[in-house]
Amino acid sequence: VGASHLEVRIDAVVKALTGLIANVLGRVPKFKVDGGSHQENIALQNIQARIRMVIAFLLAQLLLWVNGRAGFLLVLGSANVDEGLRGYLTKYDCSSADLNPIGGICKRDLKGFLNWAAENLGYPVLKEIQEAPPTAELEPIRSDYVQTDEEDMGMTYDELTAFGKLRKVGRCGPLSMFRRLRDEWDHLYSSEVVAEKVKKFFFFYAVNRHKMTTITPAYHAENYSPDDNRFDLRQFLYNVRWPWQFAAIDREVAAHAAES
Repeated sequence: VGASHLEVRIDAVVKALTGLIANVLGRVPKFKVDGGSHQENIALQNIQARIRMVIAFLLAQLLLWVNGRAGFLLVLGSANVDEGLRGYLTKYDCSSADLNPIGGICKRDLKGFLNWAAENLGYPVLKEIQEAPPTAELEPIRSDYVQTDEEDMGMTYDELTAFGKLRKVGRCGPLSMFRRLRDEWDHLYSSEVVAEKVKKFFFFYAVNRHKMTTITPAYHAENYSPDDNRFDLRQFLYNVRWPWQFAAIDREVAAHAAES
């Protein structure tokens, strides 16, 4: 497609920042696989994520200059609509760019397009890309641990698509979504499991809503985009415990269990 590529190692920058914070706090943060806490693990991942954003914008401003050309380049984002819905992105990393071509497209459709392009446009390597397990690639790889997106999120991309469509198109809150999915997923999960999945989704949707107020502009191809700047004018500060709705779900789970 005529693209040029650079390999940029950010190890030195990451080491400098972790060294700086260790001097400030008097403690050295560790990844989870090295015995660190959840807070340490997320912080170390986000350092890398934000460094990528800074370097991407710096290169976009200077690459044409290096080649003797005027102007600047645009930075493209790479967070899809399901990741935005779940909040599974770092505030100001791949969620931050000048334009995000896939910001309004779900993971399922993206994989379908890559398969189609591999077969019809002459790029067979795209099939290998879509078959690879999605991963943020921000934690160290160990012999017994490899980071994957779905394990990190605690839900699959297909489940996220279902949540997104019911939340936006079906206009469901936690309780009505639970009732719908309890019936639709009856052959897959128990009532208790469906309840936990719905509550987990709404917790993370609520706690990460603030990210959608700064999301990169995108072409919107899905009808359940969580981008409130264009489609969703609801609040971005929620009580993440959803007390009435979650309590009502628990009552219905108990009643369902008593009947069966």
